[in-house]
Amino acid sequence: MQGKIIVFTDGGSRGNPGPAGIGVFVTDENNQEIHREYKFLGIKTNNEAEYLAMNLALNYLKNNFKEKTAIVFKLDSKLVVEQMNKNWKIKEAHLRILAEENWKLLKLIPYSSCEIKHIPRIENQMADMLANQAMDDGK
Repeated sequence: MQGKIIVFTDGGSRGNPGPAGIGVFVTDENNQEIHREYKFLGIKTNNEAEYLAMNLALNYLKNNFKEKTAIVFKLDSKLVVEQMNKNWKIKEAHLRILAEENWKLLKLIPYSSCEIKHIPRIENQMADMLANQAMDDGK
């Protein structure tokens, strides 16, 4: 696939830590849906869920995209965006492990360019809906 793909991810936890879910929504540059997925995680924190949502997306990309393409990740978690872009230190050991796993997966995906951008929550409604669906189903 040529062009650009946009990957929206979101993770949430009810209780922090509490029952957690993640959602991934992938579109092409024309906003045509390519993929959607959600998963219940059990008991996790919000930040763990946000990292694991990106991990779910990265695994999808690794398994389904073989040609170089431009990838834009859009997350409403400022923490994950800044840590994945190596602008902020990762103080918590369990989050560092999740970030390192994501960096490893990123190296396995063919891309011509890759951005990880922070977006307002209002622009992440589909991934948020999927994460909430996972939490609703997982109760």
